[in-house]
Amino acid sequence: MVVDQLVESITPYNIRPIAGHLYVPPFAVITAVWSYIWLNNFGYEEYYEVGMIGYAIIFVLLALVLLFCHWLMTVRCALMCAKQTDVKTSSHVCVVPTQNNGWPELVPLMRKKRDNQTKLWFEFQRVHYTWDDELGDFQTKTLDTVKPIEFFQKSHGFDTEEQVKDAKYLLGDNKTEMIVPQFLEMFIERATAPFFVFQVFCVGLWCLEDMWYYSLFTLFMLMTFEATLVKQQMKNMSEIRNMGNKTYMINVLRGKKWQKIKTEELVAGDIVSIGRGADEECVPADLLLLRGPCIVDESMLTGESVPQMKEPIEDIEKDKIFEIETDSRLHVIFGGTKIVQHTAPGKAGEGMVKSPDGNCICYVIRTGFNTSQGKLLRTIMFGVKKATANNLETFCFILFLLIFAIAAAAYLWIKGSADESRSKYKLFLECTLILTSVIPPELPIELSLAVNSSLMALQKLGIFCTEPFRIPFAGKVDICCFDKTGTLTTDNLVVEGVALNNEKEGMIRKADNLPLESLQVLASCHSLVRFEDDLVGDPLEKACLSWCDWSLTKGDAVMPPKSAKGISGIKIFHRYHFSSAMKRMTVVAGYQSSASAETNFMVAVKGAPEVLRDMYTDLPADYDDTYMRLTRQGARVLAMGVRKLPETRMGDLRDRKREQLESDLVFAGFVVISCPLKTDTKTMIREIVDSSHVVVMITGDNPLTACHIANVLKFTKKSLPTLVLDEPKENDDWKWKSVDGTFEKPLKPESKNKKDRMAFFKAHEFCLTGTAFQHLVHHEHTFLRELILHVKVFARMAPKQKERVINELKSLGKVTLMCGDGTNDVGALKHANVGVALLTNPYDPEKAAEKEKEKKLKFEEARSLVRGGARLPQRPDAPGAPPAAASRRDAPPGARQRVAPTPPPSVAAAQARLDSLMKELEEEEKAQVIKLGDASIAAPFTSKYTSIASICHVIKQGRCTLVTTLQMFKILALNALVSAYSLSVLYLDGVKFSDTQATIQGLLLAACFLFISKSKPLKTLSRQRPMANIFNAYTLLTVTLQFIVHFSCLIYIVGLAHDAQGVK
Repeated sequence: MVVDQLVESITPYNIRPIAGHLYVPPFAVITAVWSYIWLNNFGYEEYYEVGMIGYAIIFVLLALVLLFCHWLMTVRCALMCAKQTDVKTSSHVCVVPTQNNGWPELVPLMRKKRDNQTKLWFEFQRVHYTWDDELGDFQTKTLDTVKPIEFFQKSHGFDTEEQVKDAKYLLGDNKTEMIVPQFLEMFIERATAPFFVFQVFCVGLWCLEDMWYYSLFTLFMLMTFEATLVKQQMKNMSEIRNMGNKTYMINVLRGKKWQKIKTEELVAGDIVSIGRGADEECVPADLLLLRGPCIVDESMLTGESVPQMKEPIEDIEKDKIFEIETDSRLHVIFGGTKIVQHTAPGKAGEGMVKSPDGNCICYVIRTGFNTSQGKLLRTIMFGVKKATANNLETFCFILFLLIFAIAAAAYLWIKGSADESRSKYKLFLECTLILTSVIPPELPIELSLAVNSSLMALQKLGIFCTEPFRIPFAGKVDICCFDKTGTLTTDNLVVEGVALNNEKEGMIRKADNLPLESLQVLASCHSLVRFEDDLVGDPLEKACLSWCDWSLTKGDAVMPPKSAKGISGIKIFHRYHFSSAMKRMTVVAGYQSSASAETNFMVAVKGAPEVLRDMYTDLPADYDDTYMRLTRQGARVLAMGVRKLPETRMGDLRDRKREQLESDLVFAGFVVISCPLKTDTKTMIREIVDSSHVVVMITGDNPLTACHIANVLKFTKKSLPTLVLDEPKENDDWKWKSVDGTFEKPLKPESKNKKDRMAFFKAHEFCLTGTAFQHLVHHEHTFLRELILHVKVFARMAPKQKERVINELKSLGKVTLMCGDGTNDVGALKHANVGVALLTNPYDPEKAAEKEKEKKLKFEEARSLVRGGARLPQRPDAPGAPPAAASRRDAPPGARQRVAPTPPPSVAAAQARLDSLMKELEEEEKAQVIKLGDASIAAPFTSKYTSIASICHVIKQGRCTLVTTLQMFKILALNALVSAYSLSVLYLDGVKFSDTQATIQGLLLAACFLFISKSKPLKTLSRQRPMANIFNAYTLLTVTLQFIVHFSCLIYIVGLAHDAQGVK
């Protein structure tokens, strides 16, 4: 039973005492039986070596059982623990995480008593799970936010200290502590890993064979590698810890009084006052904005440099239910982000909280590791350990090779035992060495090198990865899914004009010629805000406002250009923000006509043409034809509507519902916006299609616009007609319609024959809209599973539907890649096998190189200034530096004033220049510290480039990792097979490798692996895809044929050697 996204199952256990461990009785019996057989049947003197070999085997088997208990949680629980039916009587729980979320752990079950109640809980990957008696299961206790907006609007926080303690007891506090383990602790963890233990065992065997140089060289190499990895891991964990929020004092409303407390003491349910703080002061938890709008920099979470506007919920309808999934983007300030500008709340309404310091009022909804920042930190922290490739396949392949080694060892034992003069101890040792020769000591190093070298290569290309285990998946991708706006097309949108009718003359291309109603909607219907000198908000809305040439003030008013006479400015009073569910945006605004001083109120609406269609009083006859023609040309089309209101005071409008305001609109035209493709989109899509990938578009845009872009990018064939499935009119059946509207097709082919259905799929290109997809999911799911692999365009898709498309493709066994921005596409990016988030702030490598050059010049200048007599300024936090606040008053009584000697003017000038240089360099160093913005919460891969070239880079590195790993396995297989035969033949002749030969052989094999791990991907993607796994006819056939060649040569050479020696 799946508990949540992180935990799959929880099983209660009690730890047995050592004597009660299930492996103790069998081993006690085996040891006693062997002792009896050896002493009574064989004899101590005659068969001393046989007895010792028997004890060695028993000891090795016991050590293996104990190590398996350490490695495999199922074995440990079965042998060392007693399963419990009642959680309340157990001391530990075995937690099994969902796939790719770490390993099972046996964690202690904690008990916390308070007021005759006992809270049962445990911590797994920094998340607290509490026992719920009603549900009879462990749950993560988070605040229930599914409540009416009125509940939050009228909330006054905790009235008593007892309520605070109750909330802390149930939901926990706001601490995000990360303890970095000690070096020795982490080294022991790595030193007990299967490969390491195996290699230490081999080193012991080689020492018994007198191969001291080779043994010590191998042990030194292993220890150095593991120590380096531990050091790197500790450094990574320290950096992650530094990413967490620093504690500071914050205003919180408790007991109906504002008081200052530490941010780590905040509890879900608190009311806080927060505004723009110091540079290091981040938002301490996930907060619901109650009063006062603000602008937030979310770059450390999403990686996006564009600040986001956050609106309070004070003016939202009271009976609306708050949904964190859909409402968080506009109303929740996420922990770890920074408020860059805030507006003091206006006059408090009835039952609302007043601000004590002019800051925004917020309600704490998630704390600690349950916040968005906490989840990202955990992903990065527990993703550090995941740099492995094909673990299960590696294990199976080694078992396969072991068969040949066992055959060679058995051959040696049978042939060697025939010679009674041979030492059985030496024979047993030689057989064991043959078995261990299957796995070279460098294997674990090389396998992780294959993934790590790809990780490093991607970082140099500006792509950051939080889950390295996904890199091999990138080489196996079948379907590449792309968002359209901002991913395939640029964010620099161009307003073509406003279309009033379907005639060519109906398209007005200059804002000066627009009717007043159209101009008013374009200027006022947006969510833009002014932040310092810049506009913050949707690029589409910015494009519309700049095209009109109107300007936005800080007080939410839009002013016409000075050249426009007789047009007054417009004040925006209330916004109903755009949402993907509503597909429209509405504002209530007011303006003063030149004739009177009274405010004239108006409603301006802008949105999808099909949504606004039923809101107009008088719909133009060519309404549908106009917007369909424009969208077929690839333009983005939004319908506009306006309505004059009779009210003269804003207070009269407060009780009007949104639906009432959005009725009886006057048609104000279609605003036509073109989204130019990014410069390299065409070439990159062609490369992806040519390299045996299927390309699919999943967008929230109009189906006809999306189909046009797909046609331009040539991932739909122009020779085939494109069919669109959209919601039919009332009482009509669901039917496919061609893009040009010339013909229709029934939803499903009438024939049940598979060939006929496949012919239907191959004769057309398909486009599904969100509503059609939803219909197929619920009513025609079997047909959807047949169809979905042939659909190239998904349009008008809501974020949840994008996620569902990815999951449907994955359920059909396809490896999917999703590329989009880090805001709308989070769900789809997270669920895809490979999710790549493109950031909107392009990273410029040329500028980065220029900065590096400037930095070097500054260092050179600083060195020359020091040589000229200037002294380096001492940091205030450096050891021996004087305290910052030291003054004359701290001196002892009677002390003389010490006057510093005045330096020569040239040295003083040099000193001043050096001080400023050092300050600049220190600021640059601070800027280079790894920030959370490098890794986005949105996806496992985050690209600093806006170009989809990063998709090609990710696929190339994925393919490179797969091919590298495959080559390594081929070398491993040949080495294992050749050494198994050669060792057995050499041992039979009483010959063994010298210490120097074994060392050189080991170095040559390590060099083979190392050179291959450094291999680079092709410059362009090949049509030929690499093998997805090791076990395939190609690999097995090449290895077998190679082995036959080597085997034949070895037999021939051994024969020649025997002839030369005169041995038969």
